[in-house]
Amino acid sequence: MKDFRNIIFVLVVAIFLLQMYVSEQDAKVEIKNKKPAVALSTFALYDIAKNISQNTLDLVMILPFGVDAHSFEPTPKLMAKIMGSDLVVYSGAGLEPWTASFDFKSKTIDMSKSVKLLEPKDEHEEHAHHDHGHDAVDPHYWLDIQNMISATKLMSVEFIKLSPENEELYKVNTQKYIVKLESIDAKYKKSLSNCKKETIIVNHNAFSYLSNNYGFHIEALSGLSPDAQPSAKNMVRLIEHVKEHDVKIVFFESFVSDKAMKSIAQEAQVSVDVLQPLGNITADEAKKNLSYEDIMLDNLVKISKALACE
Repeated sequence: MKDFRNIIFVLVVAIFLLQMYVSEQDAKVEIKNKKPAVALSTFALYDIAKNISQNTLDLVMILPFGVDAHSFEPTPKLMAKIMGSDLVVYSGAGLEPWTASFDFKSKTIDMSKSVKLLEPKDEHEEHAHHDHGHDAVDPHYWLDIQNMISATKLMSVEFIKLSPENEELYKVNTQKYIVKLESIDAKYKKSLSNCKKETIIVNHNAFSYLSNNYGFHIEALSGLSPDAQPSAKNMVRLIEHVKEHDVKIVFFESFVSDKAMKSIAQEAQVSVDVLQPLGNITADEAKKNLSYEDIMLDNLVKISKALACE
């Protein structure tokens, strides 16, 4: 009887040890198969990462689709997720005020430090700019293709450090994405090279990088701040400009109220449409799986029409 109990005891111990071993091996496999996590603060940065990594990284889009980049504040739950990421890439240039007080534990990249930034060009822009809390630069640098190429190259280097076994894949995908960006640039240059008009009308000047690179002008109801309240003086100024220069269409931007621009359009008897500054995309655009390229080319069609390009 005693021998039988000993046998049972040995079997129980053996089963327990076997279970421990299997669990340990499963944990090792899980750790081995776990993808490095990368948190990205804006859609343009997310689009770069998505194209380079091709599902080899766990990408965390910090800014929820459909939320304005300028006024977003992450929840404690999201902050914990950011803390758990292996790499955090944020836009910088004052676009994410929450980063100033956050103690990042993982490696971070302020992408604005690796691109070329524009300063406001006029007193109206600069006044609105300072009201918004930026440091005398235009934060919408992702609308400059060369800046996107610089960001792509930097991100590629960092991804190779995170996942060296995918180095060749990242290099190939990086080059493919750069070719795509260069194609967008070429289409803008061609489409906007011969236009009858010089200026587009917008409510929030998020498009200076485009106008600076492709040779057109912008008249804006407010400067760089999308939250600035339009003054009656500026409303009248734009209405007069629209009538004087025979403008056919005025624009408002995604995530910004369209009331002021619709009032101007109604008063001046012109049409109104939306331009997408790409700080983020809407929930509907996300459902359609639209890319940076898709939206940039859609913007091009609208700008080309407003400028009466041939």
